[in-house]
Amino acid sequence: MGNKMVVTNSTDTDPVTGVGSLTAQIARWTESGELYTTAVPGLSLFRRDEPTGPISGMYEPSICVAVQGAKRVILGEDTYVYDASHYLITSVHLPTIVQIIEASPSKPYLGLRLMLDIRKISQLMVDSSLPKPRSHQSTRGMATGKMTVPLIGAFQRLLDLLDEQQDIPILAPNIQKEITYRLLMSEQGERLRRIASAGSQSQQIARAIEWMKNNYSTALSIDELAAQANMSNSTFHHHFRSMTALSPLQFQKQLRLQEARRLMLSERLDAANAAFQVGYESPSQFNREYNRQFGAPPIRDITKLRQVPTGG
Repeated sequence: MGNKMVVTNSTDTDPVTGVGSLTAQIARWTESGELYTTAVPGLSLFRRDEPTGPISGMYEPSICVAVQGAKRVILGEDTYVYDASHYLITSVHLPTIVQIIEASPSKPYLGLRLMLDIRKISQLMVDSSLPKPRSHQSTRGMATGKMTVPLIGAFQRLLDLLDEQQDIPILAPNIQKEITYRLLMSEQGERLRRIASAGSQSQQIARAIEWMKNNYSTALSIDELAAQANMSNSTFHHHFRSMTALSPLQFQKQLRLQEARRLMLSERLDAANAAFQVGYESPSQFNREYNRQFGAPPIRDITKLRQVPTGG
C-alpha cells in the first residue's frame, strides 16, 4: 500500500462501557447475512466472520462504528483504524480502500453506519446557537474520534426502535439529531462545523466534490471549479488535496472507476460500455487504470465481486 501514516486520536483501546448491549443487538439483526439495511433511514448494520482483503469503495458523509473487531480505511497516504473505542467520521464523499482486520467466526466484526445530512447539521448549528468554527485551512474530510458513553447510549436507543418500528418515524429523527449534536460537540465537531458553515472554504470544496460526484463523466475544468469556489486555481487545488488526499483529477478518475464498477456489477454492462458511460474514450486506458485501481481486469474483478457480499 506504500508508505502510510496511521491516524488515531487516542492510545486508549478499552471498549466504552455499554457497548456490550449494542454488540448483542447488531449480532442479532445480522444473523442471516452480512448486511442489514434497517428501517431507520440511513442506518445499516454489518457483520463479517473473517478478515477481508483490501476493497476499494466510496465513503459517504457518515459516522461508522465497529462495536466488535476492527477495520482499516486508507485515504490517500493516510490510514485510519477504528474499533470498539473509536468511531470513523466522514464529512464528504471520499474514495477509499477498506479492509476488516479483526474478525473470526467466534468473534465476528460487528458494525454500523449512520449517514449524515450536512444540511441538517447546518440547521442544527443555527438552532443550537453553536459558535462558528475557527478559521483555518481545510483539513481531511475523514477522521477518527473516541467513542463515549452518551454516544453509545444514543445508538442503543436507535437500534431499540427496530423492535418497535411503528415508533421510528416519530422517535428516530430526534435520536439522530442527538447523535449529530454530540458529534458537533465532540473532538471532531470542528470538522463538521467547517463543512456545514456557509461560505467557508471547507463548504466550498464540499460543494465542488458534490458537483464532481454528480458530473463524473463531464470533462473536468479546474478553472471553472475554482471560480465557483471563489478561489485561485492553486488555492483550490491545495484545499481540495487537503480535504481529500487527492488532486481533483485523481478524485475524478476514482469516481469514474467506482461508477464503472457499479454499472458492471449491478446493471451488468460490459467493460466497454461502462467505460464509455463514465467518460472514458479509450477502452485500453480504462482497462489499465481499472486494473491498477482494483487489482484485476474488469471481467475478473466483477466475477469475484459477485461471489463475495459487500460490507460497510
